[in-house]
Amino acid sequence: MINRKKIILLLFHCLVVGQESMIINDGKYNSVITRDEWGVPHVHGKTDAEAAFGLAYAHSQDDFKTIQDVLIASRGKLSELYGVKIKSIKGLFNLLKGDMSGVEGIQNVANDYYVNIIGLWNDLDERYLKEVPLDVRNICDGYAAGINKYAKDNPSSVFKKLYPLKGVDIIAGFMHRTPLFYGMGGVLNKLLKSEPPTLIGHKANDEKGVMQMHASNVFAVSPKRSTDGYTRLMVNSHQPWSGPVAWYEAHISSDEGWDIITGLFPGSPVGLVGHNPDIGWSHTVNDPDLIDVFRLTINPNNENQYLFDGEWLDLSVKKIKIKVKIFGFFYWKVKRVLYDSILGPVLKTDHGTYAIRYASMGDVRLVEQWYRMNRSRNLSEFKEAMSMHAIPMFNTGYADKSGNIYYVYNARIPKRHPDLDWKQVVPGDKSIYLWNEYIPFDDLPQIENPPGGFIYSCNNTPYLCTDNPKDFPDRLPENAGIDTHQTNRALRALELFGQDKSISREEFLAYKYDKQYSKNSHVATVLEKFLLDSKNISNDLKPAIDLLKNWNLSGEQENKEAALGFLTFRHIGFNSEKYTYNYDKIINKMKEGIQFLTENYGSINVPLGTVQRLKHGAANLPLGGGPDMLRAIYTSNDGNIMKGVAGDCYIQFVEWDKDGNIYSESVHQFGARTSVTDSRHYDDQTKLFSKEIMKPIRK
Repeated sequence: MINRKKIILLLFHCLVVGQESMIINDGKYNSVITRDEWGVPHVHGKTDAEAAFGLAYAHSQDDFKTIQDVLIASRGKLSELYGVKIKSIKGLFNLLKGDMSGVEGIQNVANDYYVNIIGLWNDLDERYLKEVPLDVRNICDGYAAGINKYAKDNPSSVFKKLYPLKGVDIIAGFMHRTPLFYGMGGVLNKLLKSEPPTLIGHKANDEKGVMQMHASNVFAVSPKRSTDGYTRLMVNSHQPWSGPVAWYEAHISSDEGWDIITGLFPGSPVGLVGHNPDIGWSHTVNDPDLIDVFRLTINPNNENQYLFDGEWLDLSVKKIKIKVKIFGFFYWKVKRVLYDSILGPVLKTDHGTYAIRYASMGDVRLVEQWYRMNRSRNLSEFKEAMSMHAIPMFNTGYADKSGNIYYVYNARIPKRHPDLDWKQVVPGDKSIYLWNEYIPFDDLPQIENPPGGFIYSCNNTPYLCTDNPKDFPDRLPENAGIDTHQTNRALRALELFGQDKSISREEFLAYKYDKQYSKNSHVATVLEKFLLDSKNISNDLKPAIDLLKNWNLSGEQENKEAALGFLTFRHIGFNSEKYTYNYDKIINKMKEGIQFLTENYGSINVPLGTVQRLKHGAANLPLGGGPDMLRAIYTSNDGNIMKGVAGDCYIQFVEWDKDGNIYSESVHQFGARTSVTDSRHYDDQTKLFSKEIMKPIRK
């Protein structure tokens, strides 16, 4: 039981300051959930497991459907719950023959097929008990119990076949979505198309799935780089503003010493980014090559045998049925055959048979590593947690109260044979090509306390993550697929943070919210080429070209060229390595932008903040910033506005003074109660976000 005196004091404090508090108890776990003036849950338990129990209940109060959907997806039961919609009678007959063309909701079946392809649940219950440490099982069990408790209290919104949840479901959730973070969905889609792929996996995946990561920034300065001797950290992930990879803010604490203010995703029992009183960290997306596809040579006399080192080996064969809801209580079972090999799961297609191998395949330690990071209280403990090397991707930037800063290009990169081009489908007939080891964590690009006192990561090459390129003389093999590009955000970070040798608090915050494209950026290069190619453009398009000529590459709310600029160029992305210049496509985008602005505003010369908006609940507010700016805003057209849908979202600013005392602030693009539309906390942070202001969270 939680200490009664603490509960009484906590409840009294809540009454005095107007906060909401409740005690959650299921007979085994106890937790106190206190919501601050912004509705952010501060969950506390006597043990870490009880704190995880409270976290799960609080998050369920705010976004139960998304949490439940994430766990249903990892069970491979989305088709059973949501099913498909048949477009026509022909579609019905196709479905009865096992053909999924002609139906809507195919993504549900694809998810359930994916769960089976990777063998997610093969021996997982047994492995959970044998391979997941007891303290990690405890928090997973507690978190599962918190969702079970909420489901019991709110039975009308429950998919009954999912319950009762167990701790292993939480581990399965991480194992399910992590490969999707780095492009597994796109690889499977390419393999299942009618034509064989030429390039696949690294830098060849142009199909982003709903679970795939987007972008991010992290900045840290040590005392030697600040005007007042403070250490500062900016946690600044860029994610979709809704869905299964949208951030949720919580404060998790226990009598055992867990104490983190964090951003996390639905279904996570631990913080993924954030800070405790002593340290803080954030991740940014990196793009190493983590997926390989092998072409198998099939025995002409036995379709279920493949050649390996001169011998015919048997494919593992398993028949499955995916239960698909058609309408009402009518279901259909889609039959599929699963295959497996020594190289990994196998897909048979009309153009070949392929085995897929990917980083952290079957690894049950993902939650454990993030939990160890949560519990770290100094750089040594944090690096020990990182060296578990279970999390297969994400740059990591770190700072702490002792003035240390640290960066690592965290990636679980396979040790590949040098003779093959691993960007292509490679032969799977020789054991020399079968990798089982990874480049050691200590060999990854990383730096501790660089001489310049500054680290950053903006989805750019790890070899330029400080203000001095000489800090990284070593390079990994080319087949590691390490990022080599510089984003605009990286260029601006170097032009602002990198050029300022003594950074004040005000400057640190101002630099983060910079709304400018560098003259050396990808956007600037494409714009310059486009304007040059448009010198003989038709008279009706000259006003738009003249407007773009006058654009100073700013994304300030008052800027009257930026709206057309973004509408014309937002499709190009921020990675020049993946962009092919297409003049006609840019012209078409510009024409669409002209039409959108003139139809809705009567002019193409409109202040950006009038057009680019944060629309959520009752809020409809102006937004500055733009694609690949340090103030990152990504939009889609919605009615008469460019509606923000991704980019800057959950942000934390953390600083420690010379004595190690901490102060921190945060802001969410919407509010704490992310799906409770009738709550004031559904959209109460939107004004702060629009004005680029944060709220205090630890002082």
